[in-house]
Amino acid sequence: MTGRVVAFDPQAGLGEIAADDGTRFPFHCTQIADGTRSIDVGADVTFATMAGPLGRWEASAISRR
Repeated sequence: MTGRVVAFDPQAGLGEIAADDGTRFPFHCTQIADGTRSIDVGADVTFATMAGPLGRWEASAISRR
């Protein structure tokens, strides 16, 4: 999938991606594929989705486009 990072809190390591279709997916910094654990708000990304521990879909394998 493709989308854009719309929120990221570096201290908590939590963020949110808005997919191109408008669906929003939360993510944890450990899901950033390059291992940096940080990403800029507004970054265009590709990502996969997975079922998270709270039973909701979350973004995973996040890479900058």
